[in-house]
Amino acid sequence: MVSTVCRIGCPVWAHAPWVGRFFTTEARREEFLPQYASVFATAEGNATFYGLPAAETVRRWAEEAPESFRFCLKFPRTISHDAQLVGAGAGNGDETRRFFERVAPLADAGKLGPFFLQLHQSFDAQRIGVLQEFLDTLPKDFSYAVEVRHADFYDGAAKEKALDEVLGERGVDRVIFDTRGLFASKVTDEATLDAKRRKPQSPVRLTVTGTRPFVRFVGDPDVAKNDAALETWAGVVARWIAEGREPYFFTHHPDDVHAPELGRRFQRMLHACVPDKVPEPAVWPCEKEPRRPNQLSLF
Repeated sequence: MVSTVCRIGCPVWAHAPWVGRFFTTEARREEFLPQYASVFATAEGNATFYGLPAAETVRRWAEEAPESFRFCLKFPRTISHDAQLVGAGAGNGDETRRFFERVAPLADAGKLGPFFLQLHQSFDAQRIGVLQEFLDTLPKDFSYAVEVRHADFYDGAAKEKALDEVLGERGVDRVIFDTRGLFASKVTDEATLDAKRRKPQSPVRLTVTGTRPFVRFVGDPDVAKNDAALETWAGVVARWIAEGREPYFFTHHPDDVHAPELGRRFQRMLHACVPDKVPEPAVWPCEKEPRRPNQLSLF
């Protein structure tokens, strides 16, 4: 079954390499989202970081996803990286207004999870007021999570405390980006090296500033080597659930081929911690297909 007490998902829901290994063997692209949502209750919407999807695409997402599904859409880079929030608030920023207008079909369908604001790595503590002003302009009907990458916000002192206060006072969650497994890995394939170039190596904080803790887990490319880390996270997330929170947990893999497997392993561990709240992982679409008879061999 799909877990909605803790929403577990992947960075994407439409990944062609999953055909035959997660999706059914002949899955078409229009079947990707329904099949994905039969297993996971959420997904990161990283595509919106690079540009707004077509209006028809958003309407199709709203139709194809089940009622229980939640999209966590990333703010466009024109807002978070190019403008770095300056003059970009929902009250006076055309880009922010267009973003909310474009994803309105998902809002109308009740299928939006926290919007995901990833700040540029140069966005430091001196601009905390800019972040505060931007957050105060956002529609109150939605929830939000903020990912910071500058070292200021990991100082364990006044600058980090100021960030947590700004987020906590507004019920905004702080994104927890755990890349320890990735950077500890000795794997040297190009996908892993590229992931190390692109991902931050920030300290892990378990700070909770809202009701929907938001974790992005990037593990070792060798799936089995993540079990100890996932076990630890299962204990943390179980505690959040006991506190009445609704965690979101996203499992990344350097090329995302094994992201669903990481998600399944994590849900199995979380189920062991809170079996009355989190079900066993759902059966994958490819596993529901009838097995093809083995071809007879001539000796």
